[in-house]
Amino acid sequence: MHLPSTEPRFSLYYDYKIHQPWLASQHAPQDRKQVVIVGAGPSGLVTALELARLGVSCVVVTAELQVSQGSRALAFTRRSMEILQQVGIDERMTEAGLPWRFGNSYYRGKRVFRMEAPYDVNDRFYPLINVQQQYMEEFLHDACKANPLIDFRWGNKVVQVEQKEGYVELVVDTPEGTYSLETQWLVAADGGRSGIRAALGLEMEGTSYEGKFVIADIKIDLPLPTERMAFFAPEWNPGNTILMHREPHGIWRLDYQLPEGEDPDEALKPESIKARIDAQLAMIGYADKTWELDWCSVYSARTLTLPDYVHDNILFTGDAAHLLPIFGVRGANTGFQDGQSLAWHLAFVVKGLASRKLLENYSAERVTAAREIIEEAGKSTRFMTPPSRGFHLLRDAVLSLSLTQAFVRPLYHWRTSRPHEYTHSALNSMGDDNALFQAGPAHGAPPKNVRLGADNYLLDYLGGGFDLLYFTQNQTVPESIMTVVRQARAKGIPLNVVGIGPGLEIAGADKTINDASGAIRGCYGVNNHGAAYLLRPDQHICARWINLDAMRLQMALNTALPQ
Repeated sequence: MHLPSTEPRFSLYYDYKIHQPWLASQHAPQDRKQVVIVGAGPSGLVTALELARLGVSCVVVTAELQVSQGSRALAFTRRSMEILQQVGIDERMTEAGLPWRFGNSYYRGKRVFRMEAPYDVNDRFYPLINVQQQYMEEFLHDACKANPLIDFRWGNKVVQVEQKEGYVELVVDTPEGTYSLETQWLVAADGGRSGIRAALGLEMEGTSYEGKFVIADIKIDLPLPTERMAFFAPEWNPGNTILMHREPHGIWRLDYQLPEGEDPDEALKPESIKARIDAQLAMIGYADKTWELDWCSVYSARTLTLPDYVHDNILFTGDAAHLLPIFGVRGANTGFQDGQSLAWHLAFVVKGLASRKLLENYSAERVTAAREIIEEAGKSTRFMTPPSRGFHLLRDAVLSLSLTQAFVRPLYHWRTSRPHEYTHSALNSMGDDNALFQAGPAHGAPPKNVRLGADNYLLDYLGGGFDLLYFTQNQTVPESIMTVVRQARAKGIPLNVVGIGPGLEIAGADKTINDASGAIRGCYGVNNHGAAYLLRPDQHICARWINLDAMRLQMALNTALPQ
């Protein structure tokens, strides 16, 4: 019998709520579900909300009765906020968070590198925003609770998984005992220690680094800006690295590397944590400041991924699919992209709009993304936590030279997480004009946002299906193109037409955007009338044309939805 804790987690700033467990005795007998999602973290909840937005019901089960403890995932990127806008929690995130765009690296008391993340007038969101994970999970849960297509079950722990012919059978344990649950598709979003991954005997590929970090949230008043600070090889922690971030509610996050061979349990003892945090505060000139510990943990850097995220009717996402180092804010931010991608691929298969080849594409794209991240993150990880004597010598040389030589300082760059571009996706149209464009987002790229006015941006008009951006000076979308659109809709394909023109209402378009200034045309490299972009439901570009005709639109849709 599964008995999750009913004691609220400790926190100096967050009020943990205990939710009531879902009990089978209080509900009708369970029929087979379309989708069951195991795990209520970032990737699982985004998957649920995006599935619901596309009309697919799901059950979300989590073993706990409350959201996660500690800040954990803290810094969220602009692209993550654009995804969270799609699921309806961006305003709450913005109200709760601290935006920022600068990162600083220090060595021997000198700032040797300052990173500035790009930000311009077309960006609705800052490059990064700090919000503790508890709040993000609370906002996502509230959105799930408000959606009738999402059945959220607290206190339900999956203890057995068995693949059947065309479906999956689960045994779920609760405070009153177990019950059976069948589902056509099972999404494993159960984190880095995935029980489903272990039950299937799946092995990840990649590298686990020896370096370990203590992560500690402390309540303290420091008159410092919301910027990332990295300290290399300080006197109190020679050869190692310390990171600092400001969090909302007067909390600061410290990540400090442990000396090689130190027992993590010893490192988490109160006297050890106090000595090291006091030393760090003294080093930056705030030894007189009092502080309280809110939460602490230990983590190690790992760059691992499953080679395939689809195993019959079980699909992996987030940390259950891959384990990435936090340097460059890659954990939850990658999980959001996983969830958004998985949801639309799975929804179109569930609704019979594409064959399961589409799920193979999900795996291919996201495994490629994970490997790209691993390659980049590995560089950052080897700099932050050198895995060998040779890497230590190289890192020490960079540190020393950076005091006087500007050319080595960019090596401190932490390679911030960015959305993967599906440049070689099988869903990209081969019969379009992608190669003829001189500017604008190309095949597989995420969309560029464009500011249209006060609190009015291009991405506000997109989402919920395929989007056809049609650029025209006329007052109508050609009938031949609208015929293809109507035929697609008749099959159940959500296809939204966004007309972009000089301001007049465009007949046939679901929405018309005034681009008399040419701002959108400029960002999308459009120089003539009749140009168009086709965006997938995750908003990545799958086709673009200098001149669109009906046949090429149909070809692009056929490619994006393999039968």
